[in-house]
Amino acid sequence: MKTSQWAALSAAVVAMCALVSNRASAQSSTSPSIPIGSLTAFPTIVQTGTKPTLTWNINYPSIVENFVTVTPPATVTPKQTLTCEIRILGLGVTSFSNGVITYYRTRGQMRWNGATSWTTIYDGRQTDTIVQQQGIVRSAFTVNANQPMYFAGQYFNNSAWQTLYTSLSGDNVRTLVNGATCPSNVPDYNAPSLEQFLKPYLDSSKKVRIGPMDVIVFMELTHTDKTNVGYDLQDLAMLLTFKRL
Repeated sequence: MKTSQWAALSAAVVAMCALVSNRASAQSSTSPSIPIGSLTAFPTIVQTGTKPTLTWNINYPSIVENFVTVTPPATVTPKQTLTCEIRILGLGVTSFSNGVITYYRTRGQMRWNGATSWTTIYDGRQTDTIVQQQGIVRSAFTVNANQPMYFAGQYFNNSAWQTLYTSLSGDNVRTLVNGATCPSNVPDYNAPSLEQFLKPYLDSSKKVRIGPMDVIVFMELTHTDKTNVGYDLQDLAMLLTFKRL
């Protein structure tokens, strides 16, 4: 007596449901954030008392360190040619007077693919709609293998751009990956001084909580004295997301 192919595949379907989660939750089809895969059975129709052969194909999560080298304090070097997109998570240079908060114009810049001059990624204020929505400010662009990416930022005040802080000197610019512990200068998760735009990207143990193919960039643009309470690395935050070609 033969059974229906549905009977032969029932165990496979159950196992598959345990293995495969919604692909929409993965960062991209080439870099899942959780294991995804497939399960097949052969033959699909079997005799009673016999068993099909099950074949598994599992695609384990990618992590950004497999594709880029993150060199402290803030240099990212692709190990292979990738695409990258950038979001401005927030701009935190402000002043407070007579109950009014002033948001200063701030710009984030970058050098990549061997460039020797800085390119502005975003120039604006925290109140800008795209910053409030943490939208993409630099769509997918190519970053070449073995070409370092450097980051920089500064704010505008008194009719002039103030000091430019970069990856190339000092440590006012920092880069971290998922699961990394934040520098001590970044306020704790429950601290009132932690900017709201950063809170979703930290957990209660002060570790970075971002995607497996992401790198977060923190900048301090108003202080250099690390003992000053104002040195909190929250003046500009960018999120880089890498994808394989």
